[in-house]
Amino acid sequence: MTGPTATVLVAESLRFLLPSRYRDGAATVPIDGSASLIHVVETLGVPRTEFGEPRVNGRPADRTVLLRDGDVVEVPPRPRPEPLADPRFVLDVHLGTLARRLRLLGIDAAYRNDADDDELVAQAAGERRVLLTQDRGLLRRRALPAGGYVRGQRPDDQLADVLDRYAPPLHPWTRCLSCNGRLSSVAKGDVEHLLPAGTRKSYVEFSRCRDCGRVYWRGAHADRLSQIVAGAAGEPRPPKLR
Repeated sequence: MTGPTATVLVAESLRFLLPSRYRDGAATVPIDGSASLIHVVETLGVPRTEFGEPRVNGRPADRTVLLRDGDVVEVPPRPRPEPLADPRFVLDVHLGTLARRLRLLGIDAAYRNDADDDELVAQAAGERRVLLTQDRGLLRRRALPAGGYVRGQRPDDQLADVLDRYAPPLHPWTRCLSCNGRLSSVAKGDVEHLLPAGTRKSYVEFSRCRDCGRVYWRGAHADRLSQIVAGAAGEPRPPKLR
């Protein structure tokens, strides 16, 4: 490689985001005098939302600094956990199961299965939500105030990653799994007309979403949902949900 270059050293926990040729964590890249640190790092595949305070030649550096020939850039991960003052999320269309599990834990998780990228960024900015996605291009958008790359392919791993990163307070069984609204206890007589015949005979305790009206009761899927809650919160098994 001829011409000015900089060396970028990426922390081990972020190397999965790099091209395979850089998976040892060291990348020598060309620079032209107009390349900022954040641009160079993101071009390598690490979104701005995923790395912490960088260093250049051993000293703390601003992300917008222009790199010079021979500079050595250290790219650390963001520290974990990074608790949020107001933990509110919006998830992209590929993370519907994760959204449902976050809601199960009482975490504010907005989700639509038809939202496009522009709508997701606008919602994150307008409602002050953290955008959760596995789309690195989305996380590079300047209009996005806060976002996070979700690690893992299985919903169990994705949930564990979000809880590890943001450490949100958990309030299981308080949100609607369908629309994210709040649940309230409701008398059986108020919802009896909405229930299947077998449910009317078998159950006496119900909750209802304040927003969409969906009714919840003890049901067949409760064991699996209880396991998810117990694994996340370490709490005794709660009432079952349909």
